[in-house]
Amino acid sequence: MIKYIFFDVAGTLLGKPTLFSNIQKALNDLDHIVDLAEIKNKHKLLSEVIHFPDRTDKGFYDKFNSELLYLLGIVPTEELLGKIFDNCTYLPWKEYEDTKVLNEIKIPIGVISNFNSTLKDKLKLFFDVDFQNVLVSEELGVAKPNIEFYQKALDRIGFESNEVLYVGDSIKLDLEPASKIGFNTLIIDRDNFYPNFKNRISNLSEIKKYL
Repeated sequence: MIKYIFFDVAGTLLGKPTLFSNIQKALNDLDHIVDLAEIKNKHKLLSEVIHFPDRTDKGFYDKFNSELLYLLGIVPTEELLGKIFDNCTYLPWKEYEDTKVLNEIKIPIGVISNFNSTLKDKLKLFFDVDFQNVLVSEELGVAKPNIEFYQKALDRIGFESNEVLYVGDSIKLDLEPASKIGFNTLIIDRDNFYPNFKNRISNLSEIKKYL
């Protein structure tokens, strides 16, 4: 029986809806025509294998976007990297429409995320929900996908691992390590990146059938 739900944040509860169109515009401005769906797909795949630090900066994003451009078949130049960074830095977060289901969940919920200590206040800007725990890698001293990250989160809540449901958007960072300590797991896959994955939902409202 599920008694507690942990959620990931970026890509699960919050997203940046203009990110991909802004990347596409930067490419178009320098005569690189790339389909939006391809940008989203390659960006997702790259996010699975590159570790995001708790606090990002231009140096990190230049490295990330260089790898993204290579995947898109484009040689990264200083001009292009600068334009992408200018188009995409400080874009506003927005809650996904299906996060309304959080208000319908009757058991305790919390958040675990590779994020910095500002997350608790940031969540208050979007959700009128009582998150029992907001646990971030910067404060835990360890990050996903390290198993210790999930063990520390479990130790904070006082439940058995098989009583916890964890919902995230990454197989590598979320589902695989969480399942190794006994969490029940679901991947939120709104864009159908993993159509054949077993523990998959396309809308957060589907969580209710697992409770």
